[in-house]
Amino acid sequence: MSKEKTQNPPADRGQAVKLIIFVLGLGTLLPWNFFITASQYFNERLAPPNVTSNSSSGGTSKDYNYDSWMALLSQLPLLLFTLLNSFLYQWVRERLRVAFSLVVIFLLFALTAALVQVPMQADTFFSVTMATIWFINMCGAVLQGSLFGVVGLFPPCYSTLFMSGQGLAGIFAAFAMLFSILTKPDQSSAALGYFITPCVATLGTLLCYLLLPHLEFARFYLNRSQSDDVETTKELIGTTEKGLNNNQKHFQANGGLISEREESQERSSVLAVFKKIWLMALCVTCVFAVTLSVFPVITVQVRTVYKDNAAWNKVFTCVCCFIVFNVMDLLGRGAPSLVQWPSKESRWFPAAVFSRLVFIPLLMLCNIQGSNLTVLRHDSAFVVIMALFSFSNGYLASLCMSYAPQLVRCKDCETAGSLMTFFLVLGLAVGASFSFLLGKLVKTT
Repeated sequence: MSKEKTQNPPADRGQAVKLIIFVLGLGTLLPWNFFITASQYFNERLAPPNVTSNSSSGGTSKDYNYDSWMALLSQLPLLLFTLLNSFLYQWVRERLRVAFSLVVIFLLFALTAALVQVPMQADTFFSVTMATIWFINMCGAVLQGSLFGVVGLFPPCYSTLFMSGQGLAGIFAAFAMLFSILTKPDQSSAALGYFITPCVATLGTLLCYLLLPHLEFARFYLNRSQSDDVETTKELIGTTEKGLNNNQKHFQANGGLISEREESQERSSVLAVFKKIWLMALCVTCVFAVTLSVFPVITVQVRTVYKDNAAWNKVFTCVCCFIVFNVMDLLGRGAPSLVQWPSKESRWFPAAVFSRLVFIPLLMLCNIQGSNLTVLRHDSAFVVIMALFSFSNGYLASLCMSYAPQLVRCKDCETAGSLMTFFLVLGLAVGASFSFLLGKLVKTT
């Protein structure tokens, strides 16, 4: 057994495990991205064409503020259930958690697609949509936490691939939205096709996850912890059978009958793991808090200066906000596979993370409709700021998630991965809450 453990891992034939890890990353963020990029569809459903004529009656002209509520109600269940997953992951088998979450996400997407063809009152539609967002992100939290824990068992480059897959989810949704705008069939058919797409993708994610344990390369890493436990037990039994003298010496030296081998293989407590990764946890919280405080609540309000160009005006937000953000974010998430700077020990790393705060005022100074803060009017200024904003988001977040498992023992990688996911979601929740204030600030100045 000992010799087996020291062997090099088998080859990842055809890069199959890398591809599956990438697809799993894509699957975890599909729900969030498909709801965030469908902002126009939901806002139009919540503000039907006859709202103008009935605005004097009061109720039908209500501003539902979909974007802010969508962001907040996405992050609250993510925060709650990621925390729960961090402490209770040992009580429920990982395979059950992942499979159940993907099945529920598929059913909720199917419900959303079905509702496209169902006429509903705005209040009812808003309530159903918010409930769907709550439950789909509840399952997404369990799914994401579980998969980050699994990916933490693989070499660090697989964490980078997983994060890159998450970045692709945003591009996938953004181009789906652009396609629906450009093809211009009737609106309900476009929306129906838009929401059927993540249904198919979620099923594909589930199939990839079920295939993973059947690949030799994946089994080597997935079974390593279990093998360590078995080997430790055998070695302890063998040591006991050889005689009591060595154990007695160890007892006298350490105050207890615990061998060094046993001690080294015990899983650390959540608090002990947190003490080792707290800086990475703080950094990933800051990265996503800055991002979600302005994206999409502020960025979707930026308008092109070429208002007379009807075609460009129609796709400006989709291209310059969602597509630029998601493409550059994906490039940022993939960059650590080429270069990792600053290093995890460097003081420049937290400095780089906190320097992203400058993007909040920069984006608020762009050409936002109805704002008196506008200084950077041209489209190119907004595109450059968005590109740097999104690339730094993907790059620094990927480094945080890759560095954290390197700071703990192999046995604690799953705990570290789950904790980092919790703090990632904490950053999203903080940013979503702060976005209400920034949104009002832009509208009232």
